[in-house]
Amino acid sequence: MRTPVSTYRLQIRPSFTLQDAAGLTGYLRSLGVDWIYVSPILTAEEGSDHGYDVTDPSSVDPTRGGPEGLAALAKAAREQGLGILADIVPNHMGVASPGQNAWWWQLLKEGRASKYAEAFDVDWDFGGGKIRIPILGSDDDLDHLEIVDGELHYYDHRLPLAEGTFTAGDSPQEVHARQHYELVGWRRADAELNYRRFFAVSTLAGVRVEIPWVFDEAHEEVVRWFHEGLVDGLRIDHPDGLADPEGYLARLREATGGAYLLVEKILEPGEALPDTFDCEGTTGYDALADVDRLFVDPNAEDYLDSLDARLRDADEPADYAAMIHGTKRRIADGILRSEILRLARLVPEAARLSPDMVADAIAEVISCFPIYRTYLPYGREILLESINRAAENREDLKAVLEDLTPYLLDTEGELARRFQQTSGMVMAKGVEDTAFFRYTRLGTLTEVGADPTEFALSTQDFHERMVRRQSDLPLSMTTLSTHDTKRSEDARARISVISEAVPEWELFLGTVQELAPIPDGPLAALVWQSIVGAWPADRGRLQSYALKAAREAGNSTNWTDPDLDFERHLAAAVDAVFDVPEVTAALENFVAELEPYGTSNSLSAKLVQLTMPGVPDVYQGTEFRDGSLTDPDNRRPVDFKARMAALAELDKDFRPAYTEEAAKLLVVSRALRLRRDRPELFGGYRAVDARGEAAGHVIAFDRGAEAPGAVTVGTRLPKRLAGDGGWRDTTIELTTSVRDELTGTTYSAGPVSLSTLLEQYPVALLVPTD
Repeated sequence: MRTPVSTYRLQIRPSFTLQDAAGLTGYLRSLGVDWIYVSPILTAEEGSDHGYDVTDPSSVDPTRGGPEGLAALAKAAREQGLGILADIVPNHMGVASPGQNAWWWQLLKEGRASKYAEAFDVDWDFGGGKIRIPILGSDDDLDHLEIVDGELHYYDHRLPLAEGTFTAGDSPQEVHARQHYELVGWRRADAELNYRRFFAVSTLAGVRVEIPWVFDEAHEEVVRWFHEGLVDGLRIDHPDGLADPEGYLARLREATGGAYLLVEKILEPGEALPDTFDCEGTTGYDALADVDRLFVDPNAEDYLDSLDARLRDADEPADYAAMIHGTKRRIADGILRSEILRLARLVPEAARLSPDMVADAIAEVISCFPIYRTYLPYGREILLESINRAAENREDLKAVLEDLTPYLLDTEGELARRFQQTSGMVMAKGVEDTAFFRYTRLGTLTEVGADPTEFALSTQDFHERMVRRQSDLPLSMTTLSTHDTKRSEDARARISVISEAVPEWELFLGTVQELAPIPDGPLAALVWQSIVGAWPADRGRLQSYALKAAREAGNSTNWTDPDLDFERHLAAAVDAVFDVPEVTAALENFVAELEPYGTSNSLSAKLVQLTMPGVPDVYQGTEFRDGSLTDPDNRRPVDFKARMAALAELDKDFRPAYTEEAAKLLVVSRALRLRRDRPELFGGYRAVDARGEAAGHVIAFDRGAEAPGAVTVGTRLPKRLAGDGGWRDTTIELTTSVRDELTGTTYSAGPVSLSTLLEQYPVALLVPTD
C-alpha cells in the first residue's frame, strides 16, 4: 500500500478543473505536499460546485475536466512524485434533475419493475407503490403539469412517463396519476417521504451499495482509476449512512487492490473507530478538536458561562446536554420525521402499542444517543444505555421501549440496520447544524467533530492523546480546515483569543449591540465572534453567513418559515459594520487588540497540526491566512499565483515578520518539506517539558522514535503570556544540537531560553544537526 506523508485538498469544479489542478503540481511539490486530495470528480448535477450530488457514477464529470483531465492530473502528479487521494460519495446520488441521472430516470419510468428499484432505498408499500417526489409548491400545483415531448413537465422539472400511460386527449393530471411516482408538495417531505435521503436533502437519494451488483456498477469507474494507476487512495464520504460500513470498506479495499482508505467519520470524545473497519483512519475532525483546545484559556470558562446566561436572560448558562436532546428531538419530529416513521413501520404489529408511541420511542432513543451511530454488535452497550436513558426521560414509553429493545439489538433485522443509518442523520442535523449555532459562548468550540463542553485541553492531556494517536492511528488524517468547517482555522485562532480577553469581548459586544442590536442574545454572540474572526470581509459574505447562522439556529427565524422582521434587524446589524462609523471603529479596534495573539495561535496551531502524529492535510489556500466562514464561504476561489510568488521569495531566504501573511506560508512549507524529505524524524512521539515561570505557555514535542527527531515548539495563550511579562526564565532542554527550519538559527544541546528560541516567531521547528 502506498500511503501519503501529507495531503493538499483541492475543490474541483467547473471553474477549477482537473487540468487546472495539473497545472498546480509543481507548486504543490515545491510547497512540500506529498499527495493531492481532490473533491468528488464523478459526474454531478449540472452547476454543482461541490460535486457531492453525483448523477452518473460511471464517468468523470466533463465540466470538471472529464477523463482527459484526470489523466492529465495523474501524469503531472507522477512527474512530480505526488500521489492522488480522491473523494467519493457511496451513500447517495443527486436526483434533483431526473433527466441527468439515468438510474433515477429508469426507476421513475419503470417503478418496482426497474432494475434500479433495488439500488435506491424506497419503501414501496408506503405510498401505494409510488415514489413520492416533493417538488410541488403545494398539492394544488398539479394544475401546472404539462406533457411535453413525451415527458411530464412541472415548470423546469422533467420526468419520464411509463410506457402506455399517455394517449392523445389525456390531461396531464390523468397521466400523472398513472405513473410510478407521485408529485407532492415540498412540505410533505418531512413526514411522508418514502425513500431514504442524505440527511433531509430530498434531492439526494440513498443508494444501497451493500447489494453486490449495485456496488459493482457504482464503483466501476472508481476501480478503473486504480487499475490504470490514476489514483492512489480514497476518502469515503458519509460512511455512517451505509447499511454496512464494515462490509463496504472490506469490499472496497479488495476492489482497489488494497489502497489507502479514509472515512469521513466524526468521533465523539473517547470514541474510537471500530477495529473491524478496514481503513487507515478518519479525515481528521478529532485531531482538529484536540489542537483547537490547546489555545483556549481554561480560566475563561466561568466568565463566558456567566455572559452566556446574561445573553439568554437566564440564571444559568445553556445546558448543552439538554440543548442537544431538544435539538435532536426537533429534527426527529420535524425534517427527519419521514425517516423515524419508516423505522416505526418496521416494528412487528405484535410489539406495538400504537404507531405514534413507537415513533415517539424511537425518536427518544435517537435523541439520547451520545455518538453518531453504532455498528452492531460494536456499540451494543451504548445503544442499551441510550434506551435506558430514554426510559428515564419518558416513563410513559417504558413498555414500548422494552418491546423495541430486542428488535433494535437484532443484528440481522432490518429495523436495527436502518436505526443505525438514521441515528447519525439526526445527530448531524440536530448538533452540527442546529445546536452549534445556538451554543455560542466561544465559537472555537463548536466545530465539526467537537464536543463544546470540553472547553480547553492541557498540554499533558494533549500529549497523552498524541501518544495514543501515534500508536493506534499513525496514518489517520489530521486537519484544521475543510470544505465543511463552520469557521476556518485562522478565524478560530483569533476567536480563541477571546478566552484571554473576556472583559474586552464583553465591552465590544455591549457596544455593538447598543449601536446595531441583533434581537437574539446568543445569536448576537455567534455572529459578532464570526465577524471578528473573519475580518476583513466584504458585506455580501457576512450577510450570507449571518442569515445562514440564524436560520440554522432556528430560534428567531428558520429556513421554512423565515421571520422577515427579525432578518431585517439582523441584516441591518451587519450593514452597520460598513455603514456606521462607530460600529466600524469598535470592530477594528477589537480585532486589532486580538490580532497579534490570533496570529500566534494560527502559526502555533498549524505547526502542531502539520507535525503531530497522523497525515496532515492542508485545505486549499490556507497556507496564507484564511478567515472563511461556513460553506459556501469556505469554498471560494484561491489566488494561487500570489502563493507561488510568496513561496519563491521565501526560497530566496526572505524571512517575513511573524505578523505578515507569508509567515504562515513559511511554517507550512518548511513543515511539509521536512515531513516529506526526512521521514525518519517523525517515527515516534515524546513530550518535551518546559521549565520556568511561563512553562504552561509552551507546547513542545519530539517526533523521534529511538533517536532525537524533529522538535515542534509552539506558544499557548499568548495574550496572557504577554500580560504576565513574557517568557522570563522559561527554558526547554535540547538533547542534541539543532537547527530551526524557520530561521536557520542553530542551538547547542542543553537548556535553551524560550525568549531566545521564539524571538522571531512564536513557533520553532528544530532538526538535529548531528
